[in-house]
Amino acid sequence: MVDTGRPPPIPGVRAGGRWNQAEHLLFWVRTGAACVQMEGHPDFRLTAGEGVWIPAADGSSWTVVTEPGTVAFPLLTHPSIADLPEPRRFVVPDGWQDWLIQHFNLMVTPLTGHGYPQDALAGLLRGSGRRPPPFAVDPPVLPRAGRARAVAEELLRDPALDLTVAEWAARVLSSPRTLRRDFPAGTGLTFEQWRLACRLSAAVELLAAGHGVDQVAARVGFTSRNGFSRAFRQRFGTTPHECGRALAARPVATRPADDLITMLRDGRTSPAGPALLPATRTASHTNNTHVLCWSYRGSGHLDAGDRRWEWSRGGAIWIPAGLEHTTGVHENSISLPLGNATTGELHLTGPLQAQFPPAWDDYLMFCSISARTPIRPENYDPSHILDLFADHVAAQRALSVPMPADPGAREMAMDCLRRLGTSGGSGADVPADIQRAFRDQTGMNFARWRGAARMRIARDLLAGGAKPTAVARRVGYAHLPTFSAAFSRFHGLSPREYQDRVSRTPERNAFL
Repeated sequence: MVDTGRPPPIPGVRAGGRWNQAEHLLFWVRTGAACVQMEGHPDFRLTAGEGVWIPAADGSSWTVVTEPGTVAFPLLTHPSIADLPEPRRFVVPDGWQDWLIQHFNLMVTPLTGHGYPQDALAGLLRGSGRRPPPFAVDPPVLPRAGRARAVAEELLRDPALDLTVAEWAARVLSSPRTLRRDFPAGTGLTFEQWRLACRLSAAVELLAAGHGVDQVAARVGFTSRNGFSRAFRQRFGTTPHECGRALAARPVATRPADDLITMLRDGRTSPAGPALLPATRTASHTNNTHVLCWSYRGSGHLDAGDRRWEWSRGGAIWIPAGLEHTTGVHENSISLPLGNATTGELHLTGPLQAQFPPAWDDYLMFCSISARTPIRPENYDPSHILDLFADHVAAQRALSVPMPADPGAREMAMDCLRRLGTSGGSGADVPADIQRAFRDQTGMNFARWRGAARMRIARDLLAGGAKPTAVARRVGYAHLPTFSAAFSRFHGLSPREYQDRVSRTPERNAFL
């Protein structure tokens, strides 16, 4: 059983393939050590705080090897940045680290935010300052259908992509007719209208970053300045040039970013970094799977219908599949996706929340990277995040069993929770003073207390949809019949009967 204060160890990773991305890669080691091997270049051996810049390549082989305990972020940057044609090592100042984590988050999620577009790192590499847009521009609502949504998410990342509907359909294994149907069904906009709204929303962000009109037009997919200006004026009632002038007259929202290119090229470092992480949020959308999100920094919220769920530092929440919602985080906040679960793996009737202590930060970042990038362990099991969440919450709930106040007895209780389900979980001889503390302070001797904790954990795991055979093993029973008999004595129901009752009573379902 998971100890809520001690995360599992982070395994080493060996991953590789062919680097055929159009974007450049910024590979940064937050903790631990890694070796990056690129075909035709010397190996880059990196320690905490170091990274390597890898230009866009055409089919070159790559290998990344990380030591156990390592958290390393792969960050894609816009293909228009071509200042450094060769890979090179660099050092990330402390002031930039959370900013880069947030860039990773924007790279792998549908989050967006004024003053912090998906290609914000391109602006950083160019050394541009950040100014607030003169008006709020929401990104268009994402389609609900999976393949149409995949098209939309790719356009949000690179609005200049100029594929026809037929080409998009082939790319996402759909049909042109289906895509043309799914866009208006989920958004109220045709594909062409949605793409235009996406491009104009991105244009405002780029103008806010200080880019010129011609550059913005090309970056968001217009073939001429006149066409861009005409569409921009029709949508916003002002021209891109007038918008740029208005921005120039406004105070800078955050201190101009240091030039990371200079840092890469000259090796100079500075502790200074962006003074503010702007608030971010998603458009209204639904997911095909349950998605687990975790707050690494600050606070955030989930809105669905007329309800809001809020979380703070360390909070984690399962967002159910099929639930139309928006998520957002406040200024100076970061919330990362940890993984997904199918509706067959987890039965949810509403969002589920838990709290992780700061000691889990590195491990949960590793989970996020493994879930959304190729930098993952061999034989990676995406469903492990479901077990991790269930175990963590079950251990938290087990603490609602009366805990002894005596330090020695409390340490034995916590050690028991840590060892449940392992060969060390049977409980050896208990000293007389510890037994006395358990009886006096919980009303149970140690054996009865341990049994109550096991049954409370088993109940929560069963309510979360775990199979009785798996629950039996995870609370320390070698045989299902023995576990079933103990569960029935304690709860008055068999494990199967308890699960059936919970499934018919949604408000008592899952881990809460």
